[in-house]
Amino acid sequence: MKAIRIYEFGEPEVMKIVEVERPAPAADEILVKMYAASVNPADYIIRRGGNEGLKPLLKLPMALGIDGAGIVEEVGSDVAEFKKGDRVYGVPNYLDGSYTEYLAAKSNQFGLMPHTLSFNEAGSLPACARMAWNGIAEKAKVQPGQRVLVHGAAGGIGNLALQFAKAYGAYVIGTASAHNAEFLKQLGADEVIDYNTQKFEDVVSDMDVVFNATPTTSVDEALRLRSVKVLKEGGIFVCTHGVWPNDEFIALLARKNATVLMAGVDINHQHCFTEVAKLIDAGKVKPIISKVYPWEQAAAAHRDVETKHVRGKIVLEIRKED
Repeated sequence: MKAIRIYEFGEPEVMKIVEVERPAPAADEILVKMYAASVNPADYIIRRGGNEGLKPLLKLPMALGIDGAGIVEEVGSDVAEFKKGDRVYGVPNYLDGSYTEYLAAKSNQFGLMPHTLSFNEAGSLPACARMAWNGIAEKAKVQPGQRVLVHGAAGGIGNLALQFAKAYGAYVIGTASAHNAEFLKQLGADEVIDYNTQKFEDVVSDMDVVFNATPTTSVDEALRLRSVKVLKEGGIFVCTHGVWPNDEFIALLARKNATVLMAGVDINHQHCFTEVAKLIDAGKVKPIISKVYPWEQAAAAHRDVETKHVRGKIVLEIRKED
């Protein structure tokens, strides 16, 4: 079978499609015939050699890709929830790589695809959907009538967080560039704040939840402080990446009796993907795809994502849908 591998860290051109041995699923795994994988910031971070947390885990040669969609080709002896032919989407064993024709992965990291989606659409979702849904539904427990502010609302995680919050009945405000204002309103945003011309803390207050989906792991401390200031008493600040609180941040949280929670940890993936599929099939949430690239053009797809100005997701099409 063919798969994308890197034999050195560096620019997008280090990715090569090569012949590798097809994996066999372990007892608790499924073998997925992959049709689509999305391109996430984690992919280019790993391709470049990783951040401080990832570097010790990265060993060349290695695969890329953290999510995707396809058809179950084989099931391990202990797997009862899937059968051959099921259309599934999810996240593989970390660093095993979804840019591949066949993928062996833990069965509990996948769920049945939404019935209404193509493989490309479903493949765009898992990595971002688990962060957004976990943060909105499980961590913040958003309720009807609550006020939710989403930072980075036009990105892969942010647009889903906005849609999930609306699906659960919240009043949702998104921050984005003016270019994306109409797009976010079409997704259901009640208000959009142009971060280039407005300070969100000047126009919003008493937020029940602030969801930070900015597309970087090095969020400036000022944004965190400003976000806590707009929370109501007892509000919740949900972040999609690590928060390293300083004394000022801790003191401000205490004065607000506010809580900081991390999205994407302690997830039951199968439950998450099942609930997301229900919302999508009910027409309450939809995937947003900026562009689909054939996987032979993975380098171009990576360069696109690295601009950090993609609306929704970039998808690699591994094989055409039948």
